[in-house]
Amino acid sequence: MEPTRKAGDSVTLAEAFPEYVVNPLGAALRGARAREGLTQRELAARTGIPQRHISEMESGKRTIGKERARKLAEALQVADYRVFLRGERAFRKERGRWPQVSRR
Repeated sequence: MEPTRKAGDSVTLAEAFPEYVVNPLGAALRGARAREGLTQRELAARTGIPQRHISEMESGKRTIGKERARKLAEALQVADYRVFLRGERAFRKERGRWPQVSRR
């Protein structure tokens, strides 16, 4: 049996935002979009990024990338586009999507 929490007790990040622990970049994008009151379709119209791609970025199936991050930040009133990029390499590596780079 889990102990009962009392008002003022702290919780871990994973307890408060389980989605953020699994997919931090998608959660940041979804949160910023929700804050602005936009649907994926409306965000797509503002950025020129297909709605399907926005959905895939939010679910962690597609990386965001620098150009898209800049467009999203502008449309979502986010001061620093890098909020959508932080940890992307580690996230892709953890998810098995590490880019294959041939070295000569």
